[in-house]
Amino acid sequence: MTGLCKILTVAVIAAAATTPALGQANPGGGGPGGNPQQFRQRMEDRLKADLGVNEDEWKALQPRVEKVMELQRSAFMRGPGRRGGRGGNGGDPNQSLAPSTPVQAKAQDLQKVLDNKDAKPEEIKAALQALRDARAQAREELTKAQGDLRDLLTTRQESVLVMTGLLD
Repeated sequence: MTGLCKILTVAVIAAAATTPALGQANPGGGGPGGNPQQFRQRMEDRLKADLGVNEDEWKALQPRVEKVMELQRSAFMRGPGRRGGRGGNGGDPNQSLAPSTPVQAKAQDLQKVLDNKDAKPEEIKAALQALRDARAQAREELTKAQGDLRDLLTTRQESVLVMTGLLD
């Protein structure tokens, strides 16, 4: 496997291992042939190897890497979705999932307004702006978290994380 393919594989695994919806999609565990903890451990081991860090260095990096992943999911999530289960509720508008981030909460609020066929344009505009504001705040937090992570990295390590998509 080439270096770039390996790095992209790590990025996909990292996203899958840390995205609750994907982890729940497979009731048998978090990936091919294993449970979520084993899957996550393999992903971490691969990332540690690519970064060339030892256990002590990883202990310093891990919380910051996880924070960036969490904020990326929050900043770029698309909303609760509709039909076909994209929102995790099978498209049932009467069943809602508790939002885990401010962005998800604002996306759910906007969807509720959109589901109301009698909603006034001002209501839609306000809910849309609230979602945009929440996303902007999440992007600001992401930028800060990426900077905090970058402060601990060598140039090579930073480049690896840029290739995985964790850093810009």
